[in-house]
Amino acid sequence: MANEEMFDKLRDSIVNQDIAGCVQLTQEALSAGIPALDIITKGLSAGMKIVGDKFEAAEIFLPQIMMSAKAMSGAMEILTPELEKTRKEGEETGLAITFVAEGDIHDIGHRLVSTMLGANGFDILDLGTDVLNETVVEEVAKHKGEKVILVGSALMTTSMLGQKDLMDLLREENLRDSVKCMFGGAPVSEGWIEEIGADATAENAAEAAKVALEVMK
Repeated sequence: MANEEMFDKLRDSIVNQDIAGCVQLTQEALSAGIPALDIITKGLSAGMKIVGDKFEAAEIFLPQIMMSAKAMSGAMEILTPELEKTRKEGEETGLAITFVAEGDIHDIGHRLVSTMLGANGFDILDLGTDVLNETVVEEVAKHKGEKVILVGSALMTTSMLGQKDLMDLLREENLRDSVKCMFGGAPVSEGWIEEIGADATAENAAEAAKVALEVMK
């Protein structure tokens, strides 16, 4: 099977919430010598983007999202050890504080980004989902003086608005200059990042790792 055909099948298994099929295809792709990163970015993530777009357009609802996320999680159980093998040892990359915004529990993209950041040498402090801005700021304060990047995600426009409040809070607490801030999620755009005074966004998890490394230079 050509790689492109495999990527299409992986994508469709996510969109169609085919949990067992997604795991089987992931194993087949690895056995065929396709790199774990390509399986994620060209297959699985492409599927999750379609799922996210459909959710935003109210074409699907939370139960379908959760089933697609379960399919993704099954695939990631197989792929995470492969990504860890390529982790860049000994590099002083920094600490990534990852979280999903308050009012949002959609964590599949968040977990994927956390995994990719870890594979690229970041130490990960995962705060989980539905995280209060005050909690994020407390963690930044604890690590003041270290190399730190905030990586927050929001799938919904309503939870995205909290990113602006977070930036305001960091400035109020005189912590803005001590941390880099990267936000992602379906509704997040370059324009939004500029408007709230953050540092970066990324289209997907693999790009998020590249952008984070660039921002931390």
